[in-house]
Amino acid sequence: MKRYWEYIRPYLGAFILAPLLMLTEVLGEIMLPKLTSMIINNGVAVRDMSYILNMGGRMLIIAAVMAAGGIGGSYFSSKASICFSTDLRKAVFHKVQQFSFQNIDDFSTGSLVTRLTNDIQQIQNVLMMSLRLLFRAPGMMVGGLVMAYLINGQLVLILVAVIPLMTLAIFLILRTAFPRFEAMQKKIDRLNSGVQEALTNVRVIKSFVREDYEMEKFQATNQDLKKGSLDAMKVVIATMPVMMLAMNLTTLAVVWYGGNLIIAGSMPVGDLTAFITYIVQILISLMMLAMVFIQSSRAMASLKRVREVLDAEIDLTDDESAQKSAQVTRGKVEFKDVCFQYAKGTEEMVLDRISFTAEPGETIGIIGPTGSGKTSLVQMIPRLYDAAEGQVLVDGIDVRDYSLKNLRQGVGMVLQKNVLFSGTIEENLRWGDEDASMEEIVLMAENAQADGFISNFKDGYNTDLGHGGSNVSGGQKQRLCIARTLLKKPKILILDDSTSAVDTATEAKIRQCFEASLKDTTKFIIAQRIGSVEHADKILVLEDGRIVGMGCHEELMNSCAPYQEIYYSQRDSEKEASA
Repeated sequence: MKRYWEYIRPYLGAFILAPLLMLTEVLGEIMLPKLTSMIINNGVAVRDMSYILNMGGRMLIIAAVMAAGGIGGSYFSSKASICFSTDLRKAVFHKVQQFSFQNIDDFSTGSLVTRLTNDIQQIQNVLMMSLRLLFRAPGMMVGGLVMAYLINGQLVLILVAVIPLMTLAIFLILRTAFPRFEAMQKKIDRLNSGVQEALTNVRVIKSFVREDYEMEKFQATNQDLKKGSLDAMKVVIATMPVMMLAMNLTTLAVVWYGGNLIIAGSMPVGDLTAFITYIVQILISLMMLAMVFIQSSRAMASLKRVREVLDAEIDLTDDESAQKSAQVTRGKVEFKDVCFQYAKGTEEMVLDRISFTAEPGETIGIIGPTGSGKTSLVQMIPRLYDAAEGQVLVDGIDVRDYSLKNLRQGVGMVLQKNVLFSGTIEENLRWGDEDASMEEIVLMAENAQADGFISNFKDGYNTDLGHGGSNVSGGQKQRLCIARTLLKKPKILILDDSTSAVDTATEAKIRQCFEASLKDTTKFIIAQRIGSVEHADKILVLEDGRIVGMGCHEELMNSCAPYQEIYYSQRDSEKEASA
């Protein structure tokens, strides 16, 4: 538990009070059967009403104290477990936010969602149950055994024979339960991943009429989870009948043997009644412990999964040599013999010996066939990935020598996959600068050619976007993402095929605004259309992870065969389209 002490310490008072208050219930449950036997033996037997009322009054007081203690114990156990899980969930989410793309790929998004929700909820439930039963179940068992022994030492021998057998049964059940619960949580991961993928890509599913296929895939995953859940629950289901059988057999044995003692006159009726009650309490306490242990086995599987996230080594962090005060001030970018690979240890390089320099304020176009490494190249500037070999320098400083926060504050990216969040258009744009004035927001929307369609909405900038921007078109989404990034006022701007969904006239207007308002910003433009980059100061032509051409449009038209091939093929396609 050392790993989780920091989440327990702030609520230590509740963690202590919960089991202590539950002890009042234990004391009451131990006292009440004895008082009942005294009423039967000394009150009912001799018809002493005053004695019965006196002892009955004491029992009412004890019951009231038990109720108060139970309520207090339940409150503090709820407070301790809920606060603990809230802080733990916060810590796990904070850790996930620090993950690199590689870390996220290692766990999968669906698994991380399960660990943040289902796993932590399981831990909370078991913690709450444990705090309530931590002292109560053992206290009932020990107290019941002592009281039963004081009543009749011979009858206790029956319990001495039964308790070890029940303990062995609980151990065998636990040994079977843990791996099954762990397997069940993994199957929940797969189900969550599948649901997330299907809901995120629902438009693609509908456009390809693949609903039946997705339903079959979901059904297979769902059935697998059902099977895993039933396998795990069989263990829980088997627990109760085993415990009840042991309790009933023990009670029968006590009644039979105790009845003979009463007939022989060596044991009062009230003592047998109390003894049976203590027997039931002892066996119920064992059942409580069994349920806690079984649920704990599931919680232990969840704790293990949560600990894997908390203890995960983040492969992309601030290096010890990072200059915490260093800021991106000019926007000069240099690649020196940079090599990159996604899977470490493989021979295949996504980027191979990339070298070039982008001066402050320059526009760098990047073009090449799909899979040539264009996106991988620009993702290394804000350190979304690190180079396997070579150096990426910004303003003459290796990107690994910046703090991640300072480096990324100086770089604006419009990703290939445009992402908007639930909320209004204004709230989404303020991701670029939460303190921006409304005038700045409108200006950047105008530069991104987004103000026109925003103004046509009934609520303008207060228009609520659907999940992921589902109620705007692809071109509108791209322009909103560009406006959001422009508000950041970055020294380096990266546009990763971010105007593919807008027409050429709108793209030209966006480019003109860039030239006017971002003249001091270094711009990297990845595009499929040569028309999007032909006005760039420098164009990089990538092929199979290597630079096969570098220069302005005119230079490449004279010296770079791959660039010429792209240019003429696109020109012929445009002629055919217009014919």
